[in-house]
Amino acid sequence: MFAPLAVLANLASEALVIFASPAQQQPLSATASYRRFFDVQAHRGGRGNTVENTLPSFAWGLIDGATTLELDNGITKDGHVVVWHDEEITPAKCVDTRPVRTNDPDFPYVGKYIANLTLAQLRTLDCGSKRQHGYPMQLTYPGTRISTLQEVFDFVECADPQHEVLWNIESKIDARHPNRTLGVADFVEKQYAVFRRSPYKSSITYQSFDWRTLIAMKQLDTSITTSALIDDETAFMPDNSTTPWLAGLRLDAFPGQTVGLQVAQAAHSIGADVLSPSAASFETPVPDPAMEGYVAFATREMVEEARRLGMLVKPWTVNRMNIVEQLLEWKVDGIITDYPNVVRRLVKEWGLPVAPKFPKQRVLACLQKHLEIQRERS
Repeated sequence: MFAPLAVLANLASEALVIFASPAQQQPLSATASYRRFFDVQAHRGGRGNTVENTLPSFAWGLIDGATTLELDNGITKDGHVVVWHDEEITPAKCVDTRPVRTNDPDFPYVGKYIANLTLAQLRTLDCGSKRQHGYPMQLTYPGTRISTLQEVFDFVECADPQHEVLWNIESKIDARHPNRTLGVADFVEKQYAVFRRSPYKSSITYQSFDWRTLIAMKQLDTSITTSALIDDETAFMPDNSTTPWLAGLRLDAFPGQTVGLQVAQAAHSIGADVLSPSAASFETPVPDPAMEGYVAFATREMVEEARRLGMLVKPWTVNRMNIVEQLLEWKVDGIITDYPNVVRRLVKEWGLPVAPKFPKQRVLACLQKHLEIQRERS
């Protein structure tokens, strides 16, 4: 059981946030206001609840009270920044509807890389009809299109006119196979061009497994918050060669006596503001710390070293309550999850401040409006 006083204190604090008049509150910017909440991040908008990386998923992320909307960016053949996780259009997630023009040699588009398709070609795809097998409670929205990053900003601004919600935006660049995605300069320059035009610019964290993009973004604009993503597969190569993901760094070149310490030190060396490790190791034979044999990638000493070095720590993708509780015990600063509504509930029970939920009616009205805009553009 959690201490009831902590829960009551949290409820009282939340009530003050909601009901206090502007004159009673300290003058905080919208971004500063949201940064005081524990950072429950809706991974791909909340993949466990709604088809991922779509306007509907971000709508439900807002309704469910996520502090941050987490998403991925790809770059199309004609240079548009789109919101999609995979390098290619996977048949498990999208369905072809028609070619963009008669006898288009690229059709069908499913199975092709984003970097080899134009925005017009992507706009023909239905990426809202297929429920993912691993997420049986996932809401589908048939006919939903892949969005540009600007379209996502426009929709969320409709539901969030005060620009309060935070963003965690990833560059989906493939450091191993440079022919599958565009390169570092393309990603950084094109993403930053959209960031710079947005009223959300100061609310954006820029994350990547490819640490070259984090270094390049900081060189372009030191005010952008950067987050170093890492897991077993990007930290090490099977043959012990230097991994292509960490901007030429080797973890064993750092003085820490454990991998956890070295990971934190390496992320700090590139000027990352946030360390974002996988919570579980990909080597773990069981999925839960309550099970014998569980292997974590993120460790208490990794968290403590990162915080000692001045970084925040926000592990991913955390979909088990026992792992959430473990991370809260270690005092992480945020958790990236496919189920933001569930994690938010537990965080609240721990007496930590959580972001308010956006009004459902307003969010869904904005969603309907912006889905219609997308249909007109398709």
